This record gives sequence, structure tokens and C-alpha cells, in this order.
Amino acid sequence: MKKIKKYRNVVLRLLDVLIIAFAYIVAKVIVIQVNDTSKQIILYTILVSIVIYSSMLHIFKTYKNITRYENGNDYLVYVLACLISYILVTALGLVFPTIFAPLRITTVAALIIITGIIGYRVMLRLILSQGHNKIGHSNYQKKNVLIIGAGDATRILLDTLKKFMNDTYNVVGLIDDNTYKVNYAISGKQILGTRYDIPRICQQKNIELILFTISNIESNQRKQILNICQETGCKVRILPGTKDLIKSKNLMENFRDVEIEDLLGRDPIKLDNKKIGELIKNKPVLVTGGGGSIGSELCRQIIKFNPSNLIIVDNYENNLYDIEQELRFNYPKATISAIVANVREKDRLNEIFARYTPYLVFHAAAHKHVPLMEVSPLEAIKNNVFGTFNVVNCADEYNVKRFILISTDKAVNPTNIMGATKRLCEMIVQAKNKVSKTEFAAVRFGNVLGSNGSVIPLFKKQIANGGPVTVTHKDITRFFMTIPEAVSLVLQAMSYAEGGEIFVLDMGEPIKIYDMAEKLIRLMGYEPNVDMQIKVTGLRPGEKLYEEILMNEEVLMETKHEKIHVAPPMEINMSMVGKKLTTLRELLKENDNENKDRIKSVMKELVPTYKDNSEVNEKKIKEIEEKKQ
Repeated sequence: MKKIKKYRNVVLRLLDVLIIAFAYIVAKVIVIQVNDTSKQIILYTILVSIVIYSSMLHIFKTYKNITRYENGNDYLVYVLACLISYILVTALGLVFPTIFAPLRITTVAALIIITGIIGYRVMLRLILSQGHNKIGHSNYQKKNVLIIGAGDATRILLDTLKKFMNDTYNVVGLIDDNTYKVNYAISGKQILGTRYDIPRICQQKNIELILFTISNIESNQRKQILNICQETGCKVRILPGTKDLIKSKNLMENFRDVEIEDLLGRDPIKLDNKKIGELIKNKPVLVTGGGGSIGSELCRQIIKFNPSNLIIVDNYENNLYDIEQELRFNYPKATISAIVANVREKDRLNEIFARYTPYLVFHAAAHKHVPLMEVSPLEAIKNNVFGTFNVVNCADEYNVKRFILISTDKAVNPTNIMGATKRLCEMIVQAKNKVSKTEFAAVRFGNVLGSNGSVIPLFKKQIANGGPVTVTHKDITRFFMTIPEAVSLVLQAMSYAEGGEIFVLDMGEPIKIYDMAEKLIRLMGYEPNVDMQIKVTGLRPGEKLYEEILMNEEVLMETKHEKIHVAPPMEINMSMVGKKLTTLRELLKENDNENKDRIKSVMKELVPTYKDNSEVNEKKIKEIEEKKQ
């Protein structure tokens, strides 16, 4: 074998010579009308053809090809070299008809030469490829793969797998919902059925990995297909788009694991960009907490509307730096002011507002982690309540057109300090709206997927580490939406605001966290509580079993956008809010985070809807048990 490799070019050239000679002999037999052509003429034609054909194949560098990796383009080069050789031989025959074989013989011979030279190389490639797989991976078990989709991306994928990953993956077949395609094939791989055949095929064919290649598909359709895949117990990976596949050097790096966003099935948001643009274009816009999950996405979407200056304020310099560099790279002509500042410091905020005079303010800066704020409740009060109060006053003093508070569903009937402080923020905004020319409003929504502290990244880390996946309660539910979706609706709500409203975003149905963990585990290729344990750890301090979107006294009204509802302004006056803030200032003077009972007692006086989570959760657990019975 080694000697063959060493002298491969000699062997190939010799085989080509034999094929050329054989082609003329066969051609003379086939073209019986000229079977009287002398042996000397045929011999002379063979010798000249060998020189010409061999020279052309050498000039086109065909002998430098690695036979095992030759493809269609390489074979076209062989055809081109042979055609040029045929033209040269034919030309010589026309010039010297007495010493060259007739045109019919050279034509038939040329066809045989092309077929022979390409044919034996194809056979060698197949033999060498199979031999390489058996020798190099005799003890390696290929993964059986099922591909969902039968379009361009799948064709590219199949070609790449065949060339570079044939030793690792065995593509069993394809899935496509177009019933007319079923039983047809792409690159030799048969379309075995539609989405409804996935469980059966996975079981019959021992599928280990499902690759989802459809990029132009509605969210709801993707969700339905992935739910079917979930039943199989196979790992599922998704290809974001065909462009990524074409540009990638390493194909499999483009495939990503299934995200919970894929399972939500939420449709893309349609916005009235004209109305949003009228408020943002050529205006200075300020975002507090601009380095955080929501704040940074606000910056990404706001800058698309061409503000005269995007002022990003954040206390954490690393996040601030990251979003600033990202935006400067993507929007080199945009004016961006990245400022390190703490919303607790009124003088610093005054400097910023005086210098940049923002037209719009989005206030996203806040402490949001419920268990952490239960441990350090005064920090939540300082940052959330008085930080918001400072920004609100600056917005009023410097004649900001519109102020939008980013609120949370945890502000509704709160059971923790964080939620109670956010409810106070809503009250501050509604009260200030009554005495200010600035239009103050709040936007309230639930958990966002992938945000700092979100449960999904935690689940992924736990799965990657081999488990267990931890859930605080088997019946705990939450509202979820994606960060871009939430921010898009915040901008739309901002364009509707007239002052005093609390906009409530449509987050769909609440999702059981335990069910979410099970789905994620299955789509990562594991069986819940068999391969990967789910551990129920118990509710954390301040944690509520469920979330709400409205307080009892609030009534939702529709807006122009189907996913945005509005609770009309409530009767909250500034003097009442002032008294509450005075009480909190006295509490802060005590500076005693350990005296949690005292802090909770004061907060319950200021936020009447604030209750202990144990009381609320016990009531909910009873309701759930009664329903089960």
C-alpha cells in the first residue's frame, strides 16, 4: 500500500496511457466502415494521442489531486483537458490525413478516453473512502443522524458531512412536511416522512442526533416540531441560517442547542416604527442601567432609530464598556456617550442631565435579584426607590419629554422586598406625572429569557455539569418572554404614553418551571430523572409560587398593539408619596440590614399590597391540591 502511494502518479499515468491505447483499438472495431485503416496509422495516432492527452492532463495539474477527495469540479477539469486534447488530435488529423486515423475513430476514442479516465478515478475514490473508514475507525461507532428539512441548507450540510465528517455521522434520512417530497432523495439521502413520522423513525433507526436545518419557519411551527422531537429522547441541534453554514469553516460549530425561546413559539413582534422613529430620531436619548440585560437591548434597538446622542449610564463599568464597544463597531457614525454613574447620586445625575439634556429617558437601572435583596433589603430601597426618585426629579427639572420606567410583574401584590420597592417606583412615577410637564409612564412585564440571573442559563450549566437540575418547587410558574421581544414592546408602549399609565405586556400563558426543565433536558438528549436528575430545593426567601400582572384595583384596557395593554393612571398624589419616602429615609438612617422584620413592617405600611410569601404560597398550594383532587 505504501509503495502504491509512493508511486501513485506513475501508476495513474500508466493507467491513462493504457486507456488511451485501448480506446483507439476499440474505436477501430466499432467504426466498421473504416476497418481497413492500417495498423501503422492507428499505432501512430495512439502514440501522438498519448503525448497530447498526457501533456494536457499534466498541464491541468490533475495528477496533484488527492483521489479520495476529488469531486464534480475536479471531474470537469478532466473533461476539459480531454476535450482540448481531442481538438488538437483532430486538427493534426485534418492537416495530415494520410498518417492519422479518421475523424470518426478519434471522436469515438475521445469519448471512451473521457469515460475511462473519469470512471476508474471514481471507482478508486469510492474504494479508498470505504477503506479509510474501515481502517481508521474500525472500532468507532458512527452517530445515527436524522435531518429535519429538505432545502438548500440540507444539501450543503449533506455534502459537507460526506466530505469531512463521514467517519462521525451516519445520516439515516431526512424529514420534510411537503408530502410530495417524501420518498425522493437529496444527495442520496431519502426523505423518510413528515414531522409526524419523527418518533417512529427515531425508534426504528436508532437515531441519536436530530439536526434542524429549517431557518425560514414560523415560531409556532418550530415549537410544534421541537415538541415532537422532544418525545424521541434524542439530542436536537438547530442551524440558525444558511449564510452561517456557507461561511463556516467548521460546520458543526454553527449548530446550536435548542433554546427555550424555540419552545415558546412566540411570533415576531410587529411595530409601528414610524411613530417610534418620530420620537427618537435626531433626539438625545438616555438609558440608565444601559449595561444590563434589558438596558443593553434597549440601546441596541434605540440606536437603529438614529438618535442624535445615545447616553448610556451604568454603575458597572465592564458591562458599560461591552455595550459601548459593540455599538461603536456596528454603528460607527452614531454619537454614543457612555457614562459611569450611580443613580443613587443626585448631584452626578444633575451633571449628566445638565450636559446632555435628554429628550427621552428609559430607566432600567435596578436591583432585581429577589433572594439577594431579601438578604440586603436596604440596598434595594436605596437603589430602586431613591435611585428612581433621583432620575424622576432630574427628568422633571430638565424638561424631559417622556420618562419610561422598566417595571416587573413582581411589583403586583409583592411578596418580597424587591417587588415592594418596584411597586413604590410605579407609585413615584404615577404621582410625579400629576405635577410635571414630563410624561411619566411605566412598562410592566415578567421574566426575560437569558437575562442575568435567569433560570435558563442556570439549567444549561447544571446539565453541562451532569446535573442535578434544581427547581425550587414543582408547581412554581412564571411568565416568560425574550429580551428583544420585551424591549420592542417597551419602545412601542413609549410611543403610546401620554402620562401616568402602567403598560402591561402580553406574556402569554404562565409556564411551569419544572416542565421547562424537563423539556430542556430531553432536547439535550437526556431522560429527566433517569439520565439527569431534577432536584426540588424548596422556595427561596421572598419567592412567590406564581406571578400576577394586575393588582385587584387595576383594570386592563387595550391599546393599538395586541400585545400591549394599559392600566389607566391611579389616584396617587405626590404628598402621599413624599410621606412614604420620608419614612424610608428614617429607616435608612438605622442602616440595619439584619433587622428584616422592622424593614418589612415599614414596607408593608407603605405598600399595602405587600404580603409575606409564605401566606400567599400556602393559599396557592391549597388551590392546586384541590384542583388535582
